Amino acid sequence: MSSLSSLRVMQCAAFAGWTAASKSNRRLFRPLSSRFMASSSSSATPLLSSSMTRISGKDGDRKISHIVKNNMASSFFSTTTNSEEKDTTITTKKESLEFQAETRQLLDIVTHSLYTDREVFLRELVSNASDALEKLRHIQVSSSENKTIQQDVPMSINITTDEANGTLTISDTGIGLTKEEMIDNLGTIAKSGSKDFIKQLAASGQEGDGGALDACRGIIGKFGVGFYSAFMVGDKVEVRSRSAYEKNSSQPPLVWSSEGVGTYDISDLSPDIKQDRGTSIVIHLKDDFIEYIDEKRIESILKKYSNFVNFPISLNGAKVNTMEAIWSMDPKDIDDEKYSAFYKYIAHAYDDPLDRLHFRADAPLEIKALFYIPSFHMEKHGMGRMDPGVSLYSRKVLIEAKSPDILPEWLRFIKGAVDSEDLPLSISREKAQDSMIVSKLRKVLTRKIINHLTKMARYVAPGISSGIFYLTQFFSSFLFSIKISLYLSSFYFFTNISLLLIHIITNTQQERPR
Repeated sequence: MSSLSSLRVMQCAAFAGWTAASKSNRRLFRPLSSRFMASSSSSATPLLSSSMTRISGKDGDRKISHIVKNNMASSFFSTTTNSEEKDTTITTKKESLEFQAETRQLLDIVTHSLYTDREVFLRELVSNASDALEKLRHIQVSSSENKTIQQDVPMSINITTDEANGTLTISDTGIGLTKEEMIDNLGTIAKSGSKDFIKQLAASGQEGDGGALDACRGIIGKFGVGFYSAFMVGDKVEVRSRSAYEKNSSQPPLVWSSEGVGTYDISDLSPDIKQDRGTSIVIHLKDDFIEYIDEKRIESILKKYSNFVNFPISLNGAKVNTMEAIWSMDPKDIDDEKYSAFYKYIAHAYDDPLDRLHFRADAPLEIKALFYIPSFHMEKHGMGRMDPGVSLYSRKVLIEAKSPDILPEWLRFIKGAVDSEDLPLSISREKAQDSMIVSKLRKVLTRKIINHLTKMARYVAPGISSGIFYLTQFFSSFLFSIKISLYLSSFYFFTNISLLLIHIITNTQQERPR
């Protein structure tokens, strides 16, 4: 049989397999059939043999443990094509690049095993959008050489749901991506463009500059895996982007697209699709996750994780993040109304707080904290055992709601937020990683709260003797929690708590009305 006849037989077999296969098999055969249509007869034979070898799995099956150990810092995609493919790219302005067999399995690990909660994908993509805007803001302020386009376009993050097409789009008006940046940043796992940006600031000698310091503090991403969380809920992801640099203004906007298996494509964006400065990530949702097209569902996720990012977020045209991260502000700039509104938001409460504690600390790492003392004890009123009331943030993004590690259990009635820019996090950014640092942080915060409770016990309200004010307002409800702390706390706080209890009991007995 001639080579041409053999080729036609194999083409027919591949096409028949494509039409009869299930959805997962169609993903496997689609790159194969498309290459047959695009390639000449002289180039199809080696392409077919290499693809069939990949499909048969003779060379691609490796142990996952070996993949994770050896490939986290390696290239996530193969960026090499043969000469015939390059000719096709020139003609069609479209370039197809293949996943490597090993890293294709690694993508499955990242998108299905790394995160414990699938809704976190939206937090990760919004954080990426915030980073893109932070980079643009720094460049516009600090660089006179790198001019940017569309400077009248406001910096914002826009999210739209399309029920008819089953898509969720996260757009920003930030720095955007060139083709090389798409290959480099989207094509390499554990390659963080934000982390590289910070390194460039340090290398250029700007680390001491105030603007550069603000940019570094505003950057959220550091691991380079958050983008791939989109494949947890989407069977296809498109990244449309236009670079913000004026030197790239003559280049058309690009689109990167992939189904997470086989290949990904980079091509010029269709003129029918508008893409201003920045990036739009379009997720074609899987049938099992069509819930993420519901506007109320998306709004609740945004308010939970990304309510305090530095840039306005709109959902289908309506602004979502209306609350300020007041824990990061100077207490002198915050009035009682703002403090009260934030307490009601974070504690899901309707009452006003009895007292508050707002401070910053530098050891064991830089932290900003805002704690509230409730006006009544929910457990005492028969509402069940309370969960921890303090949430952990990093750079204004929620890491762990109601964290059990920040304060001891007996202080679960305390409400508030703790934020640290330097806190070591797990790769999924769902929990603090270094237990030793967390333990030291816990001691610092606990000591601060005990000292504050002691001040409350000494407080003299206008017209009321010392101790009586908090006897009825606080210690009558929470005294049991403070007493039990002697048994639950470590010896480290035994003396502090004992002195607090002695002071409370002595003063209240002396001032108790007869």
